[in-house]
Parts: sequence; structure tokens; C-alpha cells
Amino acid sequence: MSRYAHIQDELRSHPATWLITGVAGFIGSNLLETLLRLNQRVIGLDNFLTGHQKNLDMVQELTGESLWRNFTFIEGDIRDPETCRQACSGVQHVLHEAALGSVPRSLNDPLLTNSCNITGFLNMLTAAKDAGVASFVYAASSSTYGDSQTLPKVEEHIGNPLSPYAVTKYVDELYADVFGRCYGFKSIGLRYFNVFGQRQDPEGAYAAVIPQWFAALFHNKTVFINGDGETSRDFCYIDNVVQANILASLASEEARNTVYNVAFGERTTLNDLFCLVRDEVCRFQPEAATAKPSYRDFRPGDVRHSLANITKANTLLGYAPQYNIREGMRLAGDWYHKHIA
Repeated sequence: MSRYAHIQDELRSHPATWLITGVAGFIGSNLLETLLRLNQRVIGLDNFLTGHQKNLDMVQELTGESLWRNFTFIEGDIRDPETCRQACSGVQHVLHEAALGSVPRSLNDPLLTNSCNITGFLNMLTAAKDAGVASFVYAASSSTYGDSQTLPKVEEHIGNPLSPYAVTKYVDELYADVFGRCYGFKSIGLRYFNVFGQRQDPEGAYAAVIPQWFAALFHNKTVFINGDGETSRDFCYIDNVVQANILASLASEEARNTVYNVAFGERTTLNDLFCLVRDEVCRFQPEAATAKPSYRDFRPGDVRHSLANITKANTLLGYAPQYNIREGMRLAGDWYHKHIA
């Protein structure tokens, strides 16, 4: 039995109370769905700045009324310290997903990104410490590797940040480390690498590339690729990320107060990614086979290549991603066909 399967069995037998910040977002709502299916009690916090009520409604429909009764929602903002204190009351495990993502958005509004990602993070970290929670796991980012040319990315070696967003996620790691050394409050940061899957929003100026491309192809619109298409990323299906969060929450004391790469460990170029998305759309709309992308300028602040070494997470957390990009893309394609086609 894998460590993840063992922990899932333990949680079903011994339910705990969890707090998910950013619960109405893409990753937060998937964490909520999994925890409710494991019979956990969940408190969710969101201000709907980037999250959506429809994500919570979908989880409610999928889990059913009996499990949904184990969920309590707080509409509030992590930039308010009192809201954070109230949300942490009586909680055992915190999954801190609330943040303002997107490199371009941070370039357009660094002050807002800073207030959400640094001030909000520090509020949550302080509230969790003061509440004496058993674990605090937060969403870090692969953007922290910045201009480092080394591949694959190893946790201990980072470069200079390339955007305000990357600065904020690195500062979060610094605060988390200081809280571990100064207060004995040991948290875990998960450096996500290009997460994709169900409920990832295809709309808006800062939508991620995979849902954007699904929406464009399903609606016979042009797919735009920034640069020459040879930019590469380590795409990670959402269920792998959920696994990492749960494993980190129940990690040993020795595995805490550090950061881990969360990815699949496989590099895909944007040109290859376009073909994968197009293949999935063709299952439902064969005429999409003739679609071709349109290339435009490289985007400021973007890293050229990204690939994760996940050995540390595998060794210390028991992380073993179950879905590669093709398997994840098949599931994502089914979901986007149902909800946006």
C-alpha cells in the first residue's frame, strides 16, 4: 500500500478539521472535494477575488448533501488578521492556497499582489501559529527558481526572481523558514509546477494556458502561443497536487520546515502541449484537427524552461504522482467538453 493510500485510510477512521484558504478557487475546490469524500470536517475561506461560487456549487453536487454538511464557509479576506484568527480557531490542518497568481497581473499591479501574497500569507502564518494548529501547508511556486538555468530544478538551488509574483512567493518561503526557526512553527511549502485540471478557469485576462486553449479550440477560435513554442513546462495534473497537500499535512516532524517540488517530472514544450489539447478536443469535434496556433512575442517575466526534480518529495513525503500529462489531459478534456464546449 502506498503512503497516500495508507493516510487516506487513517483519515477516514480519524476525521480531523481542516482549513482551506482560497477554497473557491481551482486548487482549493479540488482539495475540498477530496477531503469531504474522506469524511473530513472542512472550513473554507475565500473573498471571491479570483475564486468562484460555481466551484463550490459543483463540489456540493459531486459530494452530496450528507458530506456537504461537514463544510463551513467563511467569506473573508486573508489581508484582515482578525478573519484569519477566526478561521484558524479549532482547526488541526491548514492548507493555505489563497494567493493572487499570474506573472502578468503582478507586473500590472505589484501592490495588490504584494498585499495578498505577502501580507495575507503572514497574517495566516501568524494566526495558525497562535492557534496551535498541527500542520500548515502552503502553496509555493516554481516561479521562485527565476533565472536559474539548471534543469531539473532542485529545491536548494534557485536564481533571481523574474517578476513581482516570484518575489512574493519567495518571501513566503523566507517567512515560513523564520517561523520554524524562531517560533518552532514548522510548515511545508509546495512549489507547484503548472497545475491543470477540472475547474481551472478558462476566462479572464490571466487565465492559465491549458483552459484558455481548450476554450479557444472548442469555440473555433485562435490559440496564441507566446514565443516560438519551444518554451517548456512540467505540467502537473490537479490530483497529484491534492495528493501532495494531504501527504505534507501528515508529514513527519523531520520532513517539515522546508519546501518541495510538486510536479510530474516530465517536460513538455508549448508546441507539443498544443497538439495534446487539440487531440483531446478532436475526440468531440473532429474538425479541430486542422487548427493551428498563432505565434506572438515572448511574454515578459516568463521562464524559458522548467522541469522539476521530485526526488525530495518522493523520499520525505511519499509523493508518487499518479497522472502524467496525457492521462491528466484526457480527464481535463472530458471536463472542459462538459462545461465549456
